[in-house]
Amino acid sequence: MATESVLKLPLKDQVIFGHEGVFIHPSAEEGGVEQDLLVSGSLRILDKDTEVVVEFRPLEDTVDPSNMLCAGKDSSSVVEWAQCLGERTSSQQLLEAQQSCETEWDMVNAVSFRKKPCANGEGSLNHSHEKNRWAFSVSISDLRSIVVKDEGWTFLILQLKDSTCLPPLHFHQGGSREFLDSLRRLALLTESPDDETRLLVSTPNKALSQSFENLLDDNNFGLVHKFKRDPYVTTLGGFSKVTNYIFDALRGPEEQHQRPPDEVADLLGEIIPGLEINQQEEPGFEVITRTDLGPRPQVSRGEPLSAEGWTKHQDPEGRMMNVAELKHTIFKGGLCHAVRKEAWKFLLGYFPWSSTLEDRKHLQRAKTDEYFRMKLQWKSVSEEQERRNSRLRDYRSLIEKDVNRTDRTNRFYEGIDNPGLALLHDILMTYCMYDFDLGYVQGMSDLLSPILYVMENEVDAFWCFVFFMDQMHQNFEEQMQGMKTQLIQLGTLLRLLDLAFWNYLEAQDSGYLYFCFRWLLIRFKRELSFQDVLRLWEVMWTGLPCQNFHLLVCCAILDSEKQKIMEENYGFNEILKHINELSMKLDIEDVLQKAEGVGLQIRSCKDLPHSVTAILGLDTDRRGSDPTRNGSAPAAAQTSCSNGHLTKNGSQNSVRVGFRS
Repeated sequence: MATESVLKLPLKDQVIFGHEGVFIHPSAEEGGVEQDLLVSGSLRILDKDTEVVVEFRPLEDTVDPSNMLCAGKDSSSVVEWAQCLGERTSSQQLLEAQQSCETEWDMVNAVSFRKKPCANGEGSLNHSHEKNRWAFSVSISDLRSIVVKDEGWTFLILQLKDSTCLPPLHFHQGGSREFLDSLRRLALLTESPDDETRLLVSTPNKALSQSFENLLDDNNFGLVHKFKRDPYVTTLGGFSKVTNYIFDALRGPEEQHQRPPDEVADLLGEIIPGLEINQQEEPGFEVITRTDLGPRPQVSRGEPLSAEGWTKHQDPEGRMMNVAELKHTIFKGGLCHAVRKEAWKFLLGYFPWSSTLEDRKHLQRAKTDEYFRMKLQWKSVSEEQERRNSRLRDYRSLIEKDVNRTDRTNRFYEGIDNPGLALLHDILMTYCMYDFDLGYVQGMSDLLSPILYVMENEVDAFWCFVFFMDQMHQNFEEQMQGMKTQLIQLGTLLRLLDLAFWNYLEAQDSGYLYFCFRWLLIRFKRELSFQDVLRLWEVMWTGLPCQNFHLLVCCAILDSEKQKIMEENYGFNEILKHINELSMKLDIEDVLQKAEGVGLQIRSCKDLPHSVTAILGLDTDRRGSDPTRNGSAPAAAQTSCSNGHLTKNGSQNSVRVGFRS
């Protein structure tokens, strides 16, 4: 009977799928074997350090890893290679065999494979077992298609991109569906328009959802140490290459095998499709030259809005009055903690500013019913149903993994069996029901955690999170449109503020601003202390003093660091390391003060490039219709940059920011 098997491997080889009782039926024409020979073995999907492979090996009594098929990463070639055997277990033999395949770059960057020399000189093929020739290992990136056929049982034929067909895999004892479900988690399987039995295999760029372990790793543990051993993030070659580079860069100058910065820039361009590293040089883009911005105004910060001050802005029926003034007060000083639970609901758009107390009670009752209906949807899914729903299984697995490490040093989430963690889990699972297309992506737990901490209520936290995600949605979509837009916009602002600094970054292959990726992705959640994150978010949610204020926050931080970066002549590695080490060292009040000053400095300039006025919304402001001055406009619509898109404006390529209704 078929059994699920998980072979204990070193940490770098994670078993994603394992199934025994898979057979190969060699024919008499194939190597002169007997017609009725059945090769029984195990089929596995392994997550290795740099790729994911599908591997078939005969049962242990016939395994001989000295003769395996290994698919080339780029050439898609399949070659046989040998491995000398020692006195080891079969699993160790297998691992040694896999590791004996060395890559070798030729002059045109085509990958070939060659055998490592054996210490004992035994490198010849061992044919003592005819069945051993049917073992193979192939990267999923080299799969072109899978033919699915039925002869009373299911058998699969894997075809590679070089048109090579691997031996048909016969599932006499089931397991084919589970294998395909596991493969769907790692690649896109679509039915061929010409052959209904053929599934076409493609590996679309899912770097965002599978790379956050690198981008979001706690600073205490290093930027990428967890990333290196995370099964969710090592399945994509592109981001793994970037990660390996950064990992080497942060280990110090003694590492001599670091990748060139320009190669990392190219890789980042692959990860975020459409991101132009040197967009100011591309045809149709507006070129920003030196602009005299004038002196930067000195600004001051105020005190947090007290509970008494908040109450003064309510009429007898609970409507909020003088909303523009109220938002300005919050922008200048934030909120005292006692006010946040109520004020955040308004700032995020969950509560309309014009609603009465009675209106809000009705709204909360309706939203409570809606929430628990959605929660019941995933709570009532049986194990049998979930077994057939790979996406839901994936969401649940990733949520459980992330929840167990989200803000565990915060008293609200610390300890074992913490109820805060249970609420975090349930809200994220329910959000998957609310937006199943997006589901859950790593990093979203970071956006929910402060909201749940403030609300201390499952339903209110969920709906505030929904409205926050309306702003952040495109940051987490597979095409990463939000991240692409913001990085381009940030580059435009930096060129305006300090062209010399921007040129320096360009010269160091850092003009694509990858070091700001995490800042933008989760709104500085990992850069600031927990309490400072609360202050920053409520200030940004006011929509003041302009659109995309968070980009000015980035500019303010970089402005404070540019002198050290340039005077110390930091290169690519040093810039990346320096910016990463700013985490938990930033003073939020200083940053906000400088960011506001930068905004006022830009606003005072009369000859701003159109792309800059569009990014910050200053074109509408100067026409007297700035939406951030309208108290009835939801903050969620005012501050969203992640829903932006690029449009042509005559001969200039300007950044236009569009908002969801």
